[in-house]
Amino acid sequence: MSSKVRRFWSGNIAVAEGALAAGVDFYAGYPITPSSEIMEHMARELPKRGGVFLQAEDEIAAIFMLIGASWADARAMTATSGPGFSLMQEGLGMAVMTETPLLVVDVMRVGPGTGQASKAAQGDLMQARWGRHGDQILPVFAPSSVQDCFELTVLAVNTAEKLRTPVVLLSDELLAHTWETVQVPAEVERVERRRPQGNEPPFGSPEPRLPPPMPRLGDGHALLVTGSTHDPWGMRQTSDAQTHRALVERLWQKIWLNRTELSRYEAVGVEEAEVGIVAYGSVGRSALAARKLLAGNVRVGVVVLKTVWPLPEEPIVALAEQARAILVPELSLGQLLWDVERIVAGRCPVLHFSKVGGGLPIYPEELAEKLREVAG
Repeated sequence: MSSKVRRFWSGNIAVAEGALAAGVDFYAGYPITPSSEIMEHMARELPKRGGVFLQAEDEIAAIFMLIGASWADARAMTATSGPGFSLMQEGLGMAVMTETPLLVVDVMRVGPGTGQASKAAQGDLMQARWGRHGDQILPVFAPSSVQDCFELTVLAVNTAEKLRTPVVLLSDELLAHTWETVQVPAEVERVERRRPQGNEPPFGSPEPRLPPPMPRLGDGHALLVTGSTHDPWGMRQTSDAQTHRALVERLWQKIWLNRTELSRYEAVGVEEAEVGIVAYGSVGRSALAARKLLAGNVRVGVVVLKTVWPLPEEPIVALAEQARAILVPELSLGQLLWDVERIVAGRCPVLHFSKVGGGLPIYPEELAEKLREVAG
């Protein structure tokens, strides 16, 4: 008998169900299209499972509610879209500095500003990586199927708990409202956050890959939590350069040194590629479909990135060393493009395919036509 069951879910519902399966028991958020179904599903299902759901007055309140809930030992998450994601950046920065595990799902839509509220786009990639001020890093995952929405949400929650960090999941409107069959395991892994053993400091670790233990508020630890520069015991050190450098380097290293373990991607046909595509999100689906359209005529290698920060560089390098050119399609003016050009480093030409506004997908036929031109 199979240990998995089949469910017919949209991308948004799969995200919510992935969070529930991973043990999320606190949700605070504010409704915003095209992410609202995540909030609606959590509002309906979370209280049934003993969790807490709160509709905040705005996205600023929501992100800070998550920080407080996480320190009270909750597995906390929220979901939003572009304008709300912008409002959450200060709170995300504080979560990085205080090493607070939580998940933010950003279902991307057309911007800037209010933009086109229910139309798909991919303009938030750089904001997901660099939206906070100061030296900082956090993991960013990007599903390209409804199955991914479930599995990568589980991974995102576990990554937050394991590394004591906020994590971003980047979806988009097309994926959010796609309905597909999902294979759901009877059980999923739930990583438990590390607790202090003896007299371990809550903000210091001798091993750069390992985050410090996280005490639970109310358990009797002499615990200070501040977004200001602090020493391993949480004491503010706002004028000491050495303390600050040691802190931000450790915050960076606990993510960067674990990048291999965080790396998720799908690479198809790379070894024999005449031309290549590097994509993520819903555009990755079109890239794989374009490869099928050209089967027997043009050998296409496809790399669909599921981790978009820290970026998996190895499959892109392998594709660049084999293909005559690489195409980077995006529902933006070009953000992933800059990274692919940097990683390829002149090994082959890197071309861009951009579609912005209106919410239309990049169709497989469009990519196939462009690849025929590139292949000559």
